[in-house]
Amino acid sequence: MDRIYLDHAATTPIHPLVAEKIVSTMTDTFGNPSSIHSYGREARKVLDESRTILANSINALFSEIVFTSGGTEADNLAIIGAARANKHKGNHIITTTIEHHAVLHACHFLEKEGFEITYLAPDEQGIISAELVQQSLRPETILVSIMYGNNEVGAIQPIKEIADALLSHQAIFHTDAVQAYGAIKMDVKKLHVDLLSVSAHKINGPKGIGFLYVKSGTKINPSTFGGEQELKRRAGTESLPLIAGFTEASALAMREMDAKNSFYQKLKETFLQTLYAENVHFHVNGSLDASLPHILNISFPGTDVEAMLVNLDMAGISASSGSACTAGSIEPSHVLVAMFGPNSERIRNSIRFSFGSDNKMNEVSEAAKETARIVHRLQN
Repeated sequence: MDRIYLDHAATTPIHPLVAEKIVSTMTDTFGNPSSIHSYGREARKVLDESRTILANSINALFSEIVFTSGGTEADNLAIIGAARANKHKGNHIITTTIEHHAVLHACHFLEKEGFEITYLAPDEQGIISAELVQQSLRPETILVSIMYGNNEVGAIQPIKEIADALLSHQAIFHTDAVQAYGAIKMDVKKLHVDLLSVSAHKINGPKGIGFLYVKSGTKINPSTFGGEQELKRRAGTESLPLIAGFTEASALAMREMDAKNSFYQKLKETFLQTLYAENVHFHVNGSLDASLPHILNISFPGTDVEAMLVNLDMAGISASSGSACTAGSIEPSHVLVAMFGPNSERIRNSIRFSFGSDNKMNEVSEAAKETARIVHRLQN
């Protein structure tokens, strides 16, 4: 059996047109965008055009896009930058227990600086309600950070409702949209978010590049110091080839979003229907309705996540537990612990399958059949 990649939530293969764009920019437009000579002006034109296209993808202003090295830096800049810039207004921050570690670890860092963090727990579908956020607000709350779409179970959060609940409050609202960008149409003006993080490598773009949307008037402190790039919000010469590649990937993602989402839903249905046909006992973690189209997290009772991943890999199927692998052992998913509790069997037997545009219907069906064979073998 040929290798089948079903771990697109971790990273996606780069699109050929994106790779071409990166190489051509690297070789043809090597100038520094900050230089005033012709080479610099050519580079600046590419940078400005890219910023415009990426801003348009979320209906933001040109000046509201800050290029970063990826989603982690964007999350760190948003959370630490906003907290430090607004500390005079209060020291309370609200986030959730199901955030990406780029958010959670940034919050842990801020706790050491004296900030107080409230970690909201989701329901069993992985959803944080706007009512829960509103109930947790205090006069001294300065920042709320809640991810748009969860990277492990795909749960889509009610971002607009949460933002509306914050309209009459001083708190800045950040959303980590790394997993949702390219899968959900986003309009930051309608969403009323103040900060939004995006990464290129989740949409068939290059690793090492992302952006942070910073709504005009939102105060954040920079985390790097040097030149005056990115309107003094992120020092350092911009990586023009990666930015150009990111822009190409974004344009492709926006153009193909509806068709891809429909295709991913069919892949998800095919995978599940095959498991049913093979008489596999399983549970879907999270809601199939309020979920990102490309993510499917499944609990297989009577199996072990580590044994499942090893057997899947030996069969040529690349999937994930959705959690970290440390010193050769699989740590329990903090997302599943938050949803089902530390004693739930699901945290020890759940696998994340995530689909991409390079997948084919027949290989997903074959992967599901092979998964069924492995599950039956381990359960027996």
